[in-house]
Amino acid sequence: MEHNILKGLKSPGDVKKLNYEETLTLADEVRDTIISTVSKTGGHLASNLGAVELTIALHKVFDSPNDKIIWDVGHQVYTHKLLTGRYEDFGTLRTEGGISGFSRPNESEHDIVYSGHSSVSISTALGIAAANKVSGKKNYAVAVLGDGALTGGLIYEAINNAGRMKDARLIIVLNDNGMSISKNVGNLAKRLAAMRSRTGYYRLKAFAEKALSKIPLVGKPLANKFFKFKTKVKNAMYQSNFFEDFGVTYMGPIDGHNIGQLCNAFEGAKVINGPVLVHVNTIKGKGYSPAEVNPSAFHGVPPFDVEEGELPQSKNNFSEKFGEFLFNQAAKDKRICAITAAMSLGTGLKRFSDVYPDRFYDVGIAEEHAVPFALGLAKGNMVPVFVVYSTFLQRCYDQLMHDCALQNTKMIIAVDRAGIVGDDGETHNGIYDTAFFNGIPNITVYSPSYYTDLNNSFVNAIYHSEGPSVIRYPRGSEPYMPEGYTCSGKSFDVFGDEDAEIAIVTYGRIFSDAYKAYEKLKAEGQKVKVIKLNIIVPIPEEAVEALMDVKKIFFFEEGVRSGGVGESFGSVVLENNLKPEFILTAFPDCFVGQGKINSVLKKYNLDCDGMYNTIKETL
Repeated sequence: MEHNILKGLKSPGDVKKLNYEETLTLADEVRDTIISTVSKTGGHLASNLGAVELTIALHKVFDSPNDKIIWDVGHQVYTHKLLTGRYEDFGTLRTEGGISGFSRPNESEHDIVYSGHSSVSISTALGIAAANKVSGKKNYAVAVLGDGALTGGLIYEAINNAGRMKDARLIIVLNDNGMSISKNVGNLAKRLAAMRSRTGYYRLKAFAEKALSKIPLVGKPLANKFFKFKTKVKNAMYQSNFFEDFGVTYMGPIDGHNIGQLCNAFEGAKVINGPVLVHVNTIKGKGYSPAEVNPSAFHGVPPFDVEEGELPQSKNNFSEKFGEFLFNQAAKDKRICAITAAMSLGTGLKRFSDVYPDRFYDVGIAEEHAVPFALGLAKGNMVPVFVVYSTFLQRCYDQLMHDCALQNTKMIIAVDRAGIVGDDGETHNGIYDTAFFNGIPNITVYSPSYYTDLNNSFVNAIYHSEGPSVIRYPRGSEPYMPEGYTCSGKSFDVFGDEDAEIAIVTYGRIFSDAYKAYEKLKAEGQKVKVIKLNIIVPIPEEAVEALMDVKKIFFFEEGVRSGGVGESFGSVVLENNLKPEFILTAFPDCFVGQGKINSVLKKYNLDCDGMYNTIKETL
């Protein structure tokens, strides 16, 4: 397909110049570009396809960047990028040095904040609206969120505060496609479904308010009086709805694929004095039938064949393996329960949820709730296993401290995507959890390198640990395994020469590279030993004792330097009065950007060559 209109767009101002028919053609061109690009780079497909017309309408009606559009999570932002001057760079999506798959202010003035985590958009937009009021600006703050974000408690804190700011120029756009990543759960989804039947009433409301507002001099006062009158009529007909109980005017539902209706609704929302929620119905995956039929599978996708419409299948990765181990243990032990925060597919729990629905709990995007919920299960003599991405675990630090560690009750936190995740970049990398676990008492943290280690850690956490346990494992498949390697089940393993004066210490996925570096050094005649930590919190003191006669310790860590395992290990070395030179290689105090996992590790000297060179330079 030719992209004649899309190619000519340099800013949202160009979108405003298009007539209705041209916007329809633009929508087709945008969808074609998104499908073609994501099939090559991977990315979020179904969610972006569902938000095409919605985004076009937003840029037709609002004046970005003077009006601030805040995208919740950002996995609906591809059309926005294409309409704000990034068409030529769109082929670099999610590649190293290319444009991000999320909202990034360093890319464009139209990306107001960094995005990547859910349920924060209304809070941010409300803050912008408050700032506009103080400074006398008449611009709007627009929060665009999917209905899955409504499963996060922060949304309700924001709506509660928004309802108190009666004159805030805040417009909340709820993109309701009945999905988050997995299918939405809970009573709120049912409430939204019931609201969808009221389309005619709210279309009339938007049209009338828009028409009244255009009357010179008296238009806005008339619109306000009409608003108060229609509210009384609506309440008599329907009773108040959920959002208006918070003091937020509700409009909708609107057909999210009808640009004309969307523009009318947004214009109507601008007339209303105070916070407004515009409820938009869309189809996730719209315009690409495989994604429409299976939107969960096509939410986040690797490169795929567009014509075939089939995603490459791989069960050979840590997420699927952990799901398999969890399923197998649950078959033997009826106490085992699984908890996920709207990520049953990504964390390998689909089979568990199908076979053991009475022991499977999808709490929605509510990680903060998941941990005390697990505590309650544990108090009921169950063994809860909360499976969560490392980056999202950050959201419940307080609960990990108070409801997990302080209680010292058996529960298991399975930390998926630990370490570098690759193309999703700085908002999703799991390189910080080791640092915050280091400061929490009573927790045992396992960091397996291979599938056998993973299963062994899981069994130990269930049957040989009294308190809470954490098992952290990386994204992707099992790395290189040394010939003859077996899982010892100990807190650490030692490889190499007993009388070595050089030691490499590491854990997790990059043990594979450390062992390769050891083999290269050994081939050169160097006497080296490798310490592989299987438990990283607390530091196994016996592992430190194994370094009594070593003169140089090289610690390599796929995590942040400050507060990480390497610093803790170095501290224990000093406490034991050892005097070796201690060289720590880890990620500096920064946010690590997107790129292929191997490329990022290489950049920070955490691959085999980087480790080898680091050691050689100090010898």
